[in-house]
Amino acid sequence: MGEMSGFQLGVIGALFLSVASSVSIVICNKALMSNLGFPFATTLTSWHLMVTYCSLHVALRLNFFENKPIDMKTVILFGILNGVSIGFLNLSLGFNSIGFYQMTKLAIIPFTVLLETLFLKKQFSQNIKLSLSVLLLGVGIASVTDLQLNFVGTILSLLAIITTCVGQILTNTIQKRLNVSSTQLLYQSAPFQAAVLFVSGPFLDQCLTKQNVFAYKYSPIVLGFIVLSCLIAVFVNFSTFLVIGKTSPVTYQVLGHLKTCLVLAFGYTLHDLHYKKHHCILIAILGWDCILTSAPLKLKGNKMETFPLCPR
Repeated sequence: MGEMSGFQLGVIGALFLSVASSVSIVICNKALMSNLGFPFATTLTSWHLMVTYCSLHVALRLNFFENKPIDMKTVILFGILNGVSIGFLNLSLGFNSIGFYQMTKLAIIPFTVLLETLFLKKQFSQNIKLSLSVLLLGVGIASVTDLQLNFVGTILSLLAIITTCVGQILTNTIQKRLNVSSTQLLYQSAPFQAAVLFVSGPFLDQCLTKQNVFAYKYSPIVLGFIVLSCLIAVFVNFSTFLVIGKTSPVTYQVLGHLKTCLVLAFGYTLHDLHYKKHHCILIAILGWDCILTSAPLKLKGNKMETFPLCPR
């Protein structure tokens, strides 16, 4: 009984840490880039990954997980792709409203399904397809009615969707083929992700913002937010592995839905979301709810079982 109670407390703690850290980093980065005028999103992401790798290295030394060598070519290519993906997501946040950024993240789900259907020949149920249609309807209307929509932000969001979809599919494939955990894969690929963004970040940021990250005047409050953002990024990555390890990927998706609602509520409170877009977001969330309903969870003893969204 005590063991079960401890397990439940561990799950609750992991869920709370994941929600708190994910919502916090979105708010922190938005404040840093929009309110404090620090537009160097790609460079900031490279710092996130450097701090994350250092933290994982410390965790490895403390025997929190075991390292497993992975084919270097696979790790490098995977690291480059994910580095580009993370960079585009952060750029999307910097050049769009919070609401449109969340729409971009929601749109990743149906586009991943599309790629798996076209290239991996996976079959999805009619309920899933209908739910995705509702989600896409909300995303589409929100995009059209977004008064803050801009060309650069739209292109960055599209690139973020494409690279993230491919990266997520490869993440699943690599872990299954090489029999490695997500933590091991992140530890191996994080240095390459950080290197790609550290080298390309200043140039890309200057092309997009017409400002030089090295010439930027760093005030104490900006430095404070940068350090805070990097520290939160460590908790985001750690809690992601913790939640998936203690529960399941589907549970993590449900948790992601809660994060979306909380971030949207924050943006709506600050009048970042317009009245029309508010209803469009509700349509998209309704579609996401339908997807979750189509993939029910069952509990057996101390273990959680999930029913896949599509047959393998």
